[in-house]
Amino acid sequence: MAARVLNVNVGVLGHIDSGKTALARALSTTGSTAAFDRAPQSRARGITLDLGFSCLRTELPPHLGPGPGELQLTLVDCPGHASLIRTIIGGAQIIDLMMLVIDVTKGMQTQSAECLVIGQIACQKMVVVLNKIDLLPEGKRQSAIEKMTKKMQKTLENTKFSGCPIVAVAAKPGGPEAPESENPQGISELIEVLKSQAYLPSRDPSGHFLMAVDHCFSIKGQGTVMTGTILSGSVSLGDNVEIPALKVTKKVKSMQMFHTPVTYAMQGDRVGVCVTQFDPKLLERGLICTPDSLHTIHAAIISLKKIQYFRGALQTKAKFHITVGHETVMGRVMFFSPAPANFNEEIQENVFDFEKDYLYQEQYLSKDSVSSEENKENDQAGEVQLPKQQWALLEFEKPVTCPKLCLVIGSKLDTDIHANTCRLAFHGVLLQGMEDKNYTETFLPKLKVYKQKHKEGQVERVMDDYSVIGRSLFKKETNIQIFVGLKVKLSTGEDGIIDGGFGQSGKFKIRIPDGLKPDTKMLLSAASKKKSKGGKGDMTKEDESSKNDSAQPVTISLIFKRYVFDTQKKMIQS
Repeated sequence: MAARVLNVNVGVLGHIDSGKTALARALSTTGSTAAFDRAPQSRARGITLDLGFSCLRTELPPHLGPGPGELQLTLVDCPGHASLIRTIIGGAQIIDLMMLVIDVTKGMQTQSAECLVIGQIACQKMVVVLNKIDLLPEGKRQSAIEKMTKKMQKTLENTKFSGCPIVAVAAKPGGPEAPESENPQGISELIEVLKSQAYLPSRDPSGHFLMAVDHCFSIKGQGTVMTGTILSGSVSLGDNVEIPALKVTKKVKSMQMFHTPVTYAMQGDRVGVCVTQFDPKLLERGLICTPDSLHTIHAAIISLKKIQYFRGALQTKAKFHITVGHETVMGRVMFFSPAPANFNEEIQENVFDFEKDYLYQEQYLSKDSVSSEENKENDQAGEVQLPKQQWALLEFEKPVTCPKLCLVIGSKLDTDIHANTCRLAFHGVLLQGMEDKNYTETFLPKLKVYKQKHKEGQVERVMDDYSVIGRSLFKKETNIQIFVGLKVKLSTGEDGIIDGGFGQSGKFKIRIPDGLKPDTKMLLSAASKKKSKGGKGDMTKEDESSKNDSAQPVTISLIFKRYVFDTQKKMIQS
């Protein structure tokens, strides 16, 4: 029986030119077809444009189980160039352990910070690698490394990677032009650290097969090979797999893992799948899966959290680059939260309840989005109330193909690359996709998101003990008929019901079922006496203002809610 091989995917992330590819090369023993900047445009530009994969095999450390076996660390070399962040986000979803590569002469840079954010969302463990120590003057090298180590520990203090190992190396002493005879420094120590950090990732062969393909090429006489990492389920020789983006189904003819033929592969494995009669140009990267198991969606409901390093508010109706699975498309967002009474309610994870009512929000609610005015009021009242969970409706500019409950990241990738700012805005989980192109008619009316409306007017005069005339609640052209029957409240405490319009100028009649209080009648008759005293037609501006000062007007409050996606625009009062 062959010794078991445990595969752990290690992401190599960091700022451009921090030496990620050189580090992957120094670590690996077996390069895959996609390793070490094979792409001609990558080599010409001297930067990594795509995810590169290679592997390092070493004996299984004791904490990963008894018996003989090998630990295979699959190194995923992610591009560090800012415009390629969408590739990194795609790569992060298949990573068990992350290496954050830092140029020791420069420290944290913009993309290293973004990689750290992606790591916090998608990864459980991290090792920091301080690279290029050969560039430090020998006499001051140790103290410079210690200084940078302390700095990195401070940076990571408030992240989930607090206290993670930090290792100093020189992956390619002398830089890219140096002769190959120069031996890398610190690599064997790094391998020991990686072995100590490796863990048994939870792998599950059940469920639908889904694989993220990152390279596709043909081999003469064999067919087309799609290489990638299995995200869920398993695949065997002879299985049918679908390429959902192209609506094509193919049979698996042969499979390889790092140049070794295999008949079966499961979640977490890095594999090459060979099919026949398929043009590799049609699929550079994307997903393949069990036939009919993936959905192509036009919109989605997600649960989300804002990324703390993103500066600025997340506004409803704003457009973001939305990364779903391995695709990045433009999308428009609408944020909503539980009704205020349910802000503290525990929400069931990864489920969306269409029976509940939700409150529309102009922007994602966070400590910094609540305006300073509200803060002043709330400071006296204690802590600002924020909901435990918030959601967003995403509407995509073009449809995306993805599994349910996949990771979603929203970013502003059009921000200036050289601006020292985090472009990742929010992350979340896709709870519900909308496959129907006409989802605005067929699906959205089920989504009970409401806006709270509050209108104020004034009582103009008393008609009798049970009715008054109001004004300033509606415009002249408003059809008052649609408001008939709605409840209103007077500032003096009485409850009323809108009975109908009165005249042509937007005035209206209110019925007071329990009758006006004697105090209210006095207040209103004092106001109208003052008005009639002025005589008809010759009331001056001064009289008008003094009238308002002495007799406080009685105000009318109309509060109702309207569901955003209700085609009949009904007004609802609790």
